[in-house]
Amino acid sequence: MSAAHINQYPKLHNAAWPGVVGKGPGAEEPAIDLDTMLDLTAAAKADNAKFDGVDIFLFAPHVDIDASDDDLKRIAEKVTSRGLVIGSVVAPVWPPTGGGSAMGDANDRKKFCEQVRKGCRIAEFWREMGVRPYGVVRIDSACGPDAWYDDPAGSTRKIIDTFKEACKVAEDHGERLAAEGEVCWAGMHSWKAMLAVLEGVNQPRTLGFQADMAHTLHYLLGTNAPEDRILPENFSWSDTTTFTQAYKTLTSALRPWTIDFHVAQSDATVKGSGSHDKTGRHCLPNDPNGKLDIVREAGLWLKDDKGQPTRKFKHICWDGCMFPNATMMKPDTWNSILAAMAAVRDTHGWNG
Repeated sequence: MSAAHINQYPKLHNAAWPGVVGKGPGAEEPAIDLDTMLDLTAAAKADNAKFDGVDIFLFAPHVDIDASDDDLKRIAEKVTSRGLVIGSVVAPVWPPTGGGSAMGDANDRKKFCEQVRKGCRIAEFWREMGVRPYGVVRIDSACGPDAWYDDPAGSTRKIIDTFKEACKVAEDHGERLAAEGEVCWAGMHSWKAMLAVLEGVNQPRTLGFQADMAHTLHYLLGTNAPEDRILPENFSWSDTTTFTQAYKTLTSALRPWTIDFHVAQSDATVKGSGSHDKTGRHCLPNDPNGKLDIVREAGLWLKDDKGQPTRKFKHICWDGCMFPNATMMKPDTWNSILAAMAAVRDTHGWNG
């Protein structure tokens, strides 16, 4: 490791799922296969920094949730042959992918937990193979916020109960779950609703929070929960003092729960389709409309109030979800992303 990159941790990962989320049959663009996503990740470079690994969505065409052991070994070899490891994985808990709403009926919630079980089984398999040295199994509520508002207290209770059952499943496999803080998911659609779920489950050794810098920016804006907005409605983006105060309010509340982290840039607009509609738009790190100082804001997630690294996760990931294929196929895209992530590690990372 060069003098320019003195910190070993957190390791730097790319997400493979931008190749499939919002892509494929019925979408505007075709999916990008896993091999191509791995090649793009392995080829990226910034100074002497390289990506250390990938985070993976456990759904076809990248990884079949019902893949055999032999299939999983072949996928692991695809990753390791490129000098990468596997980190966090995403369980396909949504109804279109075989799961069910976490606040649905008994059958829905059973399907949800079954997909968590399958996801944890794969995560455990790769961990025991030695190709997945760290990471979590990511989940969300698999339902939108509109129905949540019909009965906020009852909906939250159902999500809590479902997540408690999911925690039992994860513990059986020696895994941890991270609830994704994305505003398009019920119970995750605002920072206060997310806290209510985490505190209601109250199993911090098994269930934590996954913070994405693009998605959590919308917590400040109250995008799907105006009543929980932190920034004032007449806020000006040039008012960095007010922004920083609001960001500290957010991170102070959720950082203690954060066990998985996505570095990101956002222009504070929304983008998406279907169940992922009205969710935070991911931008390139140098986007002229980007609202985040990536290194500065990342530090409020990675370091505690005393300025010391929390060390609650061993890797960080970039999620380029909804990027156009033309953007994703450019090497400069991943080089610039890697450079931004390396800057975060240089400034806020640690050794040992």
